[in-house]
Amino acid sequence: MSKKIKNAIISISDKSEIKLILNTLKKYRVNVISSGGTSKEIKKLGYKCTEVSEYTNTDEILDGRVKTLHPKLYAGILSKRENKNHKKELKKNNYSEIDLVIVNFYPFEKTLKSTKNHNKLVENIDIGGPTLVRAAAKNYKHTTVLTSPYQYKEFILDLEKNKGATSLEFRKKLSQEAFNLTAYYDSVISEYLNIKNNVRFPQKKTIHGNLIEVLRYGENPHQQSAIYSKYNNLGILQLSGKKLSYNNYNDIYAALNISQTLPKNTGTVIVKHANPCGVSVNNSKIVSYKEALACDPISAFGGIVSCNFKVNRKIALELNKIFLEVIIGLGFDKDSLKILKKKKNLRLIDASKLGRQSSSNITSNFDSLLIQSFDNKVFTKDNFKVVSKIKPTKKVFNDLLFAFNVCRNVKSNAIVLTRNSSTIGIGSGQPSRLDSCKIAIEKMKKFQKIAEDDLILGASDAFFPFVDGIETLVQNGVSAIIQPSGSIRDKDIIKFADKLGIILVFSNTRHFKH
Repeated sequence: MSKKIKNAIISISDKSEIKLILNTLKKYRVNVISSGGTSKEIKKLGYKCTEVSEYTNTDEILDGRVKTLHPKLYAGILSKRENKNHKKELKKNNYSEIDLVIVNFYPFEKTLKSTKNHNKLVENIDIGGPTLVRAAAKNYKHTTVLTSPYQYKEFILDLEKNKGATSLEFRKKLSQEAFNLTAYYDSVISEYLNIKNNVRFPQKKTIHGNLIEVLRYGENPHQQSAIYSKYNNLGILQLSGKKLSYNNYNDIYAALNISQTLPKNTGTVIVKHANPCGVSVNNSKIVSYKEALACDPISAFGGIVSCNFKVNRKIALELNKIFLEVIIGLGFDKDSLKILKKKKNLRLIDASKLGRQSSSNITSNFDSLLIQSFDNKVFTKDNFKVVSKIKPTKKVFNDLLFAFNVCRNVKSNAIVLTRNSSTIGIGSGQPSRLDSCKIAIEKMKKFQKIAEDDLILGASDAFFPFVDGIETLVQNGVSAIIQPSGSIRDKDIIKFADKLGIILVFSNTRHFKH
């Protein structure tokens, strides 16, 4: 069922492409009704329109807060064209049918990015716009609603195809898009007010995002997938290579979560299947990469490398020696791009403009949302207590903090072994903490040359419930361990550590990661 367009109302803040619309409406002799600033712009461009206040015979009031909220507009938009009673009521009140609504909203989200002034933000909460859009979207059988310039070209094509009318299928599509927009708009406002009022878990919860890309598939080919962002971009820029997959994105964010915690311009992280398989901090960038790779060069094959520094030619030549899916850097110099772009499928990601992660982590299961704050706690010395008789030097203590920081980003149960602020063995994702110890040790023995005087440190994401884990680590060269406290056997663990003659440091926070 096509619907001939005779009357339209236009009220827009985004006036780009408006001339394109006006040309089309003039061609099909559509009467235009318009509000305030939009009306001025239309007339400035040389087109005719009737101002809303003139059409409704009611002045704008309350400093423009009330201008389109009038029954003459809404009756025209919401009337059922096939309903005889509706037609009679319109005629009785001298109202006309309104067939087209072109509206976009006050830029609340844009304003939110530029100011913290609450009063200004409140004034940028649109009332009339969303109400017009909702009315038109509800009556999609008869009314066409456009909410963004990106819809204009498709609208014109549909209009021309149907000789001045729009198709029912097109109106259905626009209705769906309109309700998505109003929900998104309200969600942005809702989130702002929740943050403003320090309400972390409101009674009703909405999540909003902009579609960035529909991906080929999810973790597996039979799963559908897409990526959204609260912003119009992800904060990362792909410079080269194939399109990113679901697994690529998952690994990229896992790598970046670690990279952002390391001292800038010193850290390299290598990730495989969302777990680090090598992390190193060194003032020499090339040493940082080589040490990270040395932790587990087999797992690194086909993995993701994240450098929290600008990638140069020297680094690029080393990176080019193995097969990688993705390389992330805080920028790339010209020489490095020339080298790395030779591998056409290799994805290069510039993360130099990436902001900090949001405050909440959200997962979905069985139509429920599981929400928590991110584990982004910043460590200070106050978070730790040396509980062993043997005390660490300043260097050893800092190296233990490095180990613990890496460990909290490894899937539980997690054990990380380090030497000189580089990982040398990682055991991840095991139901048994003892098994994670054994895997970390196995990795270390497989890929590392250990000297007698090497100081090997161990970190655990949660407490050791029994002494067997610590005993296994010490038997394989570990001389200092950092772990959360909280076990009923903490005293036994301390006593056992002193018996073995090792350094033991307790954290007051646990860091499970599932």
